[in-house]
Amino acid sequence: MSLLDTLRRILGRTDDGTLPSTVNGPTAVQLVRDGASLLDVRERAEWNQGHAPQAVHVPLSNTSQAPRRLDQDKPVVVMCASGVRSRSAAKTLRTLGMQATSLSGGIRAWQAAGGSVRR
Repeated sequence: MSLLDTLRRILGRTDDGTLPSTVNGPTAVQLVRDGASLLDVRERAEWNQGHAPQAVHVPLSNTSQAPRRLDQDKPVVVMCASGVRSRSAAKTLRTLGMQATSLSGGIRAWQAAGGSVRR
């Protein structure tokens, strides 16, 4: 594996520059720091308990409407509580032509990686 391949793997990029279907917490935090949008697909009550300040909130049931609220030219990191709903939402966004990835481990992985949460 070349140094470039190693860096792409660490940063969550595939050989062709697209995002993998899932990323870990540190990679998600770095992607957002580098300009990716952060989409939180949890329900309103979960959002109210705490969310990343830069996140856009669109519940999973409304994922098809999310592109209206996101920059179409930026990659999207999708977050939920554990990573299950975000996988589904990221898949939907990819079918809509967006570059999207799911944060494996959800908001806890985000926090553990140093991502901020506002309550």
